[in-house]
Amino acid sequence: MAFTSIFSSELGQAVLAFLLVFTLVFAVLQKAKILGEGKRQVDALISLAIALIVISVGSALDFIQKIIPFMAIILVVLLVLMILWGMLFKEGEFKIDTWVKIALGVIIFVIVIIFILMFTGGWEYIKGWFGDNSNWSANIVLVVIIIAAIVAAYFGGGEKPAKS
Repeated sequence: MAFTSIFSSELGQAVLAFLLVFTLVFAVLQKAKILGEGKRQVDALISLAIALIVISVGSALDFIQKIIPFMAIILVVLLVLMILWGMLFKEGEFKIDTWVKIALGVIIFVIVIIFILMFTGGWEYIKGWFGDNSNWSANIVLVVIIIAAIVAAYFGGGEKPAKS
């Protein structure tokens, strides 16, 4: 028999999504201080309005319900990697280069974009661009490779040319 709880119902799912959206929007507004310092009540009202709008739109609620389990799995994997990292290196012993941080950020950004495209149906549309009968998709791949080569050559190791 499957385990059921109040959070298994549609109402429970809507409440959880509401809490998630409200908390995230409120935290962003508080951190960014977009509306000014000490405007907790205004930030709370705006967060409340946004969260209510999000849960009232079925497709947005469905998207949140689909993507959160995958994002939670990714966070657990990152946590395990960070624990292993902490076991291997003492504090302050190993520093990560800036380029590694940027590369990891780009990889995570690409993964999030792919997840969003998969859950919104855009992935199949983009895959259609790179089908067998597509002539221009090879040109796009070639341009991306050329841009990557230029970036690697410019930012790669070695001496930079002297400016005159």
